[in-house]
Amino acid sequence: MRGGPIGLLGGSFNPAHGGHRRISLFALRALGLAEVWWMVSPGNPLKPKEGMASLTARVKSAQVQARRAPIRVTAIEQQLGTRYTVDTLAAIRRRFANRDFVWLMGADNLAQFHLWKDWQAIARQMPIAVIARPGYDSAAIASPAMAWLRRYRLSAASFRSRTDWSAPALIELRFDPDPRSATALRRADPDWADAFAGPPPRDEVTHSLIQQHTRSGAA
Repeated sequence: MRGGPIGLLGGSFNPAHGGHRRISLFALRALGLAEVWWMVSPGNPLKPKEGMASLTARVKSAQVQARRAPIRVTAIEQQLGTRYTVDTLAAIRRRFANRDFVWLMGADNLAQFHLWKDWQAIARQMPIAVIARPGYDSAAIASPAMAWLRRYRLSAASFRSRTDWSAPALIELRFDPDPRSATALRRADPDWADAFAGPPPRDEVTHSLIQQHTRSGAA
């Protein structure tokens, strides 16, 4: 594991696609990150369960998209036994106490961030970088979370040059929006997960085998 800050991108990855890879590599360059971890969620109550593929299929789809890039795919939330993001991030910081982390979030998630459990505590744990997504910017700007976070804004250049590592901090990343979406991919190929059947994948952070879960996660 290389030195330098690590970006954490959580999501369902149902399935993972090139848009995930593109925004991750963009954030990596913009923020001077060493690498990005894709944290594949066991489940999210803010998203419908119908159409949600197995955890192992979603992890395998993410591993395909992350090939030959400084991206690690992990289902660490399942292994930590945490239910909420605020608890997952606290556990990661304890487990990797010698590393600095940045939470990467799409503008669509910022628009509903205030619905997450202890969302202000999440913001106090590590800097948050928000990545533009088509159609969500206005909702994100008007959200209760943005009303609270805007006082902590930093430019990407200011973030890279900081000597202290403190939070809250909000970095807004702007680039040409990527129109690809997991929803569109599922509509085009409802049986996409069948291609990822077989033995369980290995977690690229903890190196343990990832098994299908029975518990639903939470935001």
